Amino acid sequence: MTVQIRIILAICYIVGAPVVIGLLDGFDRKLSARMQGRRGPSVLQPFYDLKKLFEKEFLSANIMQLFMIRSYLCFIVLSGILFFAGFDLLLVVFALSTSAMFLILASTTTHSPFSTQGTHRELIQIMACEPMELLVAVGFYLATKPKTFNVANIVLNSNYSNIVFLPGFFIGFVFILTIKFRKSPFDIATSHHAHQEVIKGVTSEMVGKEYAMVTLAEWYENAILYGIVGLFLINKNPFSIIGAIAVILAVWFLEILIDNTSARVKWQLMLKLAWGVTLVAAGMNLFLLEIIRS
Repeated sequence: MTVQIRIILAICYIVGAPVVIGLLDGFDRKLSARMQGRRGPSVLQPFYDLKKLFEKEFLSANIMQLFMIRSYLCFIVLSGILFFAGFDLLLVVFALSTSAMFLILASTTTHSPFSTQGTHRELIQIMACEPMELLVAVGFYLATKPKTFNVANIVLNSNYSNIVFLPGFFIGFVFILTIKFRKSPFDIATSHHAHQEVIKGVTSEMVGKEYAMVTLAEWYENAILYGIVGLFLINKNPFSIIGAIAVILAVWFLEILIDNTSARVKWQLMLKLAWGVTLVAAGMNLFLLEIIRS
């Protein structure tokens, strides 16, 4: 992949990710409302909300919080550039983990009991998700010939969609997406709705431009996560992109369905389920992959 193509893909991510994910968020609200027997807001409502937040007067409980939130946004954008420009997938996972630490540090700079409780739960969510994220990178490495973590080479060297060799990894990754997207039943640290016992959890003390940056960062992160879902389907055949988009939309709808048909669980059950699925689905797939590729 040439440098020019990498630059174009990086620019497309920076400009296009908020637009695409914002629209998906708008349709998410619309579908969720219809499932609940309501009319729902406009599809463009997420953009109106983001604009309103950026227009608010700047107020910060702690100047350090602003620095941490900006760092959180920058590291997620960096992760997306690395992924969509075709660089190292393992580096993308580590950069995403680093960005999560900045969000936690931003939450701990305040002394709100809701933020503190949300921070503890956010750490538990990271514990639940990180093993699967790392194993996905390892799975792509083992499934590709020659073995590589490079995203561009994973696509260009694959004659078939990697989901053929990594079905367990795909199932496990889709499972943790419910946690990453903060959907019920795993929206224990914070939620898109202020209807839980910790109110908004880690984002309770974030207002105006700070909360807008967190929302924007979540959109960029969601684009990366959907991109990884697509990576399971995309191969050297350009038509595989159509299949990848179809699967991404199917996963997106599945997450909405789960969110509207399940009740919030305790963190203990979330951790057991996440690690259980990781061990069974990804672990067995990893074992079989070693046998097949040996």
